[in-house]
Amino acid sequence: PDEDTQASWRAELVDRGVNVTSILDRQYFRSIYFREPGGTLLEVATDEPGFAIDEPLLELGRALKLPPWLEPKREEIEGILPKLNLPSPEGTP
Repeated sequence: PDEDTQASWRAELVDRGVNVTSILDRQYFRSIYFREPGGTLLEVATDEPGFAIDEPLLELGRALKLPPWLEPKREEIEGILPKLNLPSPEGTP
């Protein structure tokens, strides 16, 4: 749920010899990544700061939000995403 817990998980993984990333800032949360013995990539992410840091809660999902490191690729990313038809706040299309 928080950075202290995540740091504990990371330390435990390192102590067990697991190759784990440093704690990475993903804007909406902090993450660590590692592979389980079968090769599946796993992520341990914090709950905070959360997705409502840059827009109101009731607006979540209405516009594409990108972290700063992906903004230069916005046009490319938007070009490959399917068009979403969201209802208006009044419930009409």
